[in-house]
Amino acid sequence: MPDQPAHMTPEEFRRHGHAAIDWIADYWASLDDLPVRAQVAPGDVRRLLPASAPEDGEPFDALLADLDRVVVPGLTHWQHPRFFAYFPANSSPAAILGDLLSSGIGAQGMIWATSPAVTEVEQVVLDWFAEALGLPEAFRSDGPGGGVIQDTASTATFTALLSALHRASAGDVRRHGVGDAGWRVYGSTQAHSSLVKAAMMAGLGEDAVRTIAVDPVTQAMDVEELRAAVVDDVEAGLRPVMVHVAAGTTSTGAMDDIAEVAEVVREWGVWLHVDAAWAGVAAVCPEHRDVLAGVEAADSFVTNPHKWLLTTFDCSTFWVRDRAALTGALSILPEYLRNAATESGEVVDYRDWHPQLGRRFRAIKLWAVLRTYGLEGLRAHVRSGVALARHVADLVAADDRFEMVTQPSLSLVVFRLAAGDEQTLAAMEAVNASGEAYLSHTTVEGRAAIRLAVGSWRTTEADVDRTWRALQHAAGAQG
Repeated sequence: MPDQPAHMTPEEFRRHGHAAIDWIADYWASLDDLPVRAQVAPGDVRRLLPASAPEDGEPFDALLADLDRVVVPGLTHWQHPRFFAYFPANSSPAAILGDLLSSGIGAQGMIWATSPAVTEVEQVVLDWFAEALGLPEAFRSDGPGGGVIQDTASTATFTALLSALHRASAGDVRRHGVGDAGWRVYGSTQAHSSLVKAAMMAGLGEDAVRTIAVDPVTQAMDVEELRAAVVDDVEAGLRPVMVHVAAGTTSTGAMDDIAEVAEVVREWGVWLHVDAAWAGVAAVCPEHRDVLAGVEAADSFVTNPHKWLLTTFDCSTFWVRDRAALTGALSILPEYLRNAATESGEVVDYRDWHPQLGRRFRAIKLWAVLRTYGLEGLRAHVRSGVALARHVADLVAADDRFEMVTQPSLSLVVFRLAAGDEQTLAAMEAVNASGEAYLSHTTVEGRAAIRLAVGSWRTTEADVDRTWRALQHAAGAQG
């Protein structure tokens, strides 16, 4: 028999594990002094690494040392308190420890039988979360639908489309493919790019996606434009299958009218998918539950705790009203997965709820967050982000060089320099290049704008003020 490799002993694992936790804590403590955006050129990190893997094992301490030497200089620090680009990707201490426990358990939860706790904890945690968000009873695990943790909202959108096709075709798409039925999918011009990618992956193609104009002020989907597009397609012999409704678009945080869209597409039985990837978690606060007004009409709904709600990536919570369409589209049972529990029909096998077979114990980190923060702690976090965004809007209003582009949406503020696009983008890039903060941009009605998304678990008013001073300085430099 060949020799076994040298695994860590329990004592060595304990020592190195403590060292890794210490490294993370020191990393967090150092963030305020680090440039937010990576300051390296293409290839800089690669050149610090050897061309081949080592023949003989090295001490784990050497890897920790190389995190400081090789990795940290090449990171954009998403946990930095002045990371305001895109949306936050929170890794709170509780979530990290939950993720560590998941990795240590190392269970494969593809079917109930391979680890019953992986499935049943996930069901309970998603029922808790659905209740906390005020989602319809049909979305609970004891109803006709249920929830599942996907990796990202992009996968959730793809899964929703597959479910919609299965329902609309009475299962024919599963057996024979999409054919030439002329399926059509709808979303606003501000819908997430994952909608087009879902159509591509489902075999419909990009041309199957009809983009609907938005209100120039609110940036929400123009519902009358949607109605006209659906009617035109039906009269042309095409088949509307799904409409993507955004509760908080990426660009400006715009809120489509879920209830009005549902009313428009009801007579054609179109699947209604609500994408609330960033904004949906705000519904843990009763005063922000209006962002999901009309969600009771949705066939599927997704929001990402891994953005604003303190849960380490990846954790995208996805619910359906009727699980039969979902499992009908994705269920497949090879002989090697057959087991008594599945055959009994008394359990959920989550392998049927998403494209992939294998799945890790993602629920444990959301469980850790819900239990250690409690709903009141989560509400306090969301409210802090909203209050800081209002503070940014006040700062914009107090400086006549700047102007708001859209009204603040929860913790997202979109604004620009009145002087024009060139000055707006130059000021933003000057702040980003300085390392003081990191902002992102968008285009609204043809004009450039700066996005400032608050939501990190480490961000304070002092961080917002420091970033604003940097922007003011950069605006001054633009003349």
